[in-house]
Amino acid sequence: MNISSIVVQTNPTYTEEVVEILKSADFCDYHFHDEKGRIIVTIEGEGVEEEIAKLVKIQEMAHIISADMSFAYSEDELNAERDKLEAVGDDLPSWLNDENATKRDIKYNGDLKDRF
Repeated sequence: MNISSIVVQTNPTYTEEVVEILKSADFCDYHFHDEKGRIIVTIEGEGVEEEIAKLVKIQEMAHIISADMSFAYSEDELNAERDKLEAVGDDLPSWLNDENATKRDIKYNGDLKDRF
């Protein structure tokens, strides 16, 4: 399951109209808007393709100047990263689980310039 937030921009003249359309849409959830015509909604999908299709529906609505994904959460990606951490096992630095750890506890072991 993927969840993404969408920032929608409309002319302030049409904000209330667009908000009502988005609230009644069955493919997104309305959360917030301001007096400048910025509207925040979220969409969900089984994959990126489904989310993009919903984003395009929003972009094609009347009075929409722009609609862009802002933040995204992907359950599959999260689980894949958890699996990587579990595979590391005992090699995982102990400071990662230390509530009192600071940025000074991070040991830098490489040069990114030479990696790319």
